[in-house]
Amino acid sequence: MDLELLTVGTELLLGFTVDTNAAFAGQALAGAGVRVVRRTTVSDDPALLRDALAEALGRTRLVLTTGGLGPTRDDLTKKVVADLLGLELEFQEELWTALVERFARMGRKISDRNRCQAEVPRGAVVLPNRWGTAPGLWISGELGEVIMLPGVPIEMRGLMTHEVLPRLAPRTSARVVRSRTVRTTGIPESTLADRVSDIEATLDPLTLAYLPGLEGVDLRLTAWDMESTAADGLLQAASERLRVQLGDHAYGGEGDDLAGILLDECRARGKTIVVAESCTGGMIGQRITAIPGSSDVFLGGIIAYADRLKSALGVPDRILEEFGAVSEETVKAMAKAVRERHGADLAVSVSGIAGPAGGSPEKPVGTVWFGFAGDFGVAAVRWVFPGTRDEIRARASQFALFGLLRHAKSAGA
Repeated sequence: MDLELLTVGTELLLGFTVDTNAAFAGQALAGAGVRVVRRTTVSDDPALLRDALAEALGRTRLVLTTGGLGPTRDDLTKKVVADLLGLELEFQEELWTALVERFARMGRKISDRNRCQAEVPRGAVVLPNRWGTAPGLWISGELGEVIMLPGVPIEMRGLMTHEVLPRLAPRTSARVVRSRTVRTTGIPESTLADRVSDIEATLDPLTLAYLPGLEGVDLRLTAWDMESTAADGLLQAASERLRVQLGDHAYGGEGDDLAGILLDECRARGKTIVVAESCTGGMIGQRITAIPGSSDVFLGGIIAYADRLKSALGVPDRILEEFGAVSEETVKAMAKAVRERHGADLAVSVSGIAGPAGGSPEKPVGTVWFGFAGDFGVAAVRWVFPGTRDEIRARASQFALFGLLRHAKSAGA
């Protein structure tokens, strides 16, 4: 079954809003055996929206829209669809009553402006929205079918999962498009490709995509137009082969957070962690404490940004004067001091030049030193990261977590 996806909203074209709905819809529909053959984004302009809808229906006769179902003047999708299919809008009293009651439960008085959300094209199927005020709609006409979902992500996802996919399932074949992700970190994309090249050709009929990001490179395996059991089996086998090939650089799958993997590993081994951060400014601690239950592993951290705070932490003044804040000697002293002061099993320290200024030929912008301390002693590693200030800091935080995970797994940790 082929479908076209039409996302509506001027804010999407201006770049003020990232279109996460399209990504979710594409994955959800592909997993259900529906092929999204084209994705179009159109502004809140009735003429442009009508043209885009007519063209899409002419190609597939099945279109899913997101956005434009709210109560304001720029919410035009429902009216444009109704006009295109020659359907009148009818006010449904039961929908209005449900809206009034919803607002009352929230302690709010509903506005007459919301009455338009109770208007439904004649003959449309109403898709109940338990997550918001704009119901989804499923409309059939001579030109084809249009499924309309609200643009608010939580509402769109709820309706897609609980209302749209179950209705599409009986109409799809048993063949699906499915993907599986292997998350990697601490290895450049080109090096990763070299490591995988030995087995990449043997992954057929699956395809492999490299998706670089701030946390590393995700490897996306995809099975196309296959029976679901066969697809799942091939994806499982291929992902296991990639993990073996890449060793500890492959740390998880879709949605896994390296901080969560680290906490699980430390929890299983009874290890505790502290951090001493300079250029990352608390980002490592934030990543760790964003995971529920982190308190049984993470003791805390120190942001030693200025040299005098590094000195107060326990870095000898002679080291700062001779080698500078961004150096092997400094991060080793930071890691050793913070671990001993707080009695942790593992410690990481970070000091670098995030830019955009402050670099030199010897220490260019992006240079970051990491120190690690544990029962194994003290170790340090230097890395030069590309990108903006924010990107360098994010990459450094990820690398620090990766180093902690490696040390937590090692026999001497």
